[in-house]
This record gives sequence, structure tokens and C-alpha cells, in this order.
Amino acid sequence: MTKVSIRFAESTDAETIFDFINALAEYEREPDAVETTISTIRKQLDSTPAPFECLIAESKDGPQGFALFFHNYSTWRGKQGIYLEDLFVPEQHRGQGIGKLLLATLAKIAVERDCPRLEWSVLDWNQPAIDFYESLGTTVMRDWLPCRIDDINLSEIALQGTTVS
Repeated sequence: MTKVSIRFAESTDAETIFDFINALAEYEREPDAVETTISTIRKQLDSTPAPFECLIAESKDGPQGFALFFHNYSTWRGKQGIYLEDLFVPEQHRGQGIGKLLLATLAKIAVERDCPRLEWSVLDWNQPAIDFYESLGTTVMRDWLPCRIDDINLSEIALQGTTVS
């Protein structure tokens, strides 16, 4: 196995992150779903505070994978946690421990930041990912279902809201 290092992404990594996002969308059978752009990613990574952070796994051969994350908040714990939005290692680099190293590094960041939880979602059909996560001691919370409201439905329900003062 080639030596892999993990580092925080910078705005100069926007194209690499964009490529990983598109490869992940392809893997998740949603190749046309990506709306972000290299420019948007670059601008967001340059903003203060940035809306997300990203770890890049790389070797002398170049980028090998990424983990894009941001802070969430647990009302029950009264602390910030970390939400892992995307973890992706291209197929040609899988089976080398890169995904585990990314996840372990993110866990280390969570511990260093006093975050009691690291959370993410996994597609129910992605059994290789589920098996991988469970092998690391992850609890796949099958009794919790992700919810999302977006686009026109978000706009429609927003019309029923009130102005916050």
C-alpha cells in the first residue's frame, strides 16, 4: 500500500473536491444531481466561517479520497457534534484502509473538539458501506429515518412561516 496522508482541504482543492462529489454522485446513482460548482466550493472554503470542512487523503500518486463535514448540535448532549456529509474513496483505491483512515481522523478531530458524536447517513442499498461502518463499531440507526424538504416544497412551506424578530 502506498503511504497515504490526510490533510485539511484548502480553496485550491476545489476542483478535486468537485471531482470527488461527482464520482460519489455517480456511485450513488444520481449523476445529474450535483448542482454545486468548483467556483462555489472555492468561494465557500475561502469564507469565514466556511460552511464545511473537508479532509483530503492523498499519496504521492495524488488524491485518494475525501471526507466533507460540518458541525451540528445535539440538544440532548448540549454540545456540537460533527456531521459527515460525504465520505468517498474511488473504487481503484478501496480496500487499502483509506476510508478507515479518513473516518478515524475525523473521529480524532471530533474528540479533540470535544464533540460527543460523529454522525452520517448511509443509503440502505449500500451494503458494502454498511458492512464497513459496522465493522468499525458504528451503530446503523435503522429506527431513525432521514427527512428532507427542498425546492418547491421548501418554498411552499416557507410561505406559512412568520418573520422572526
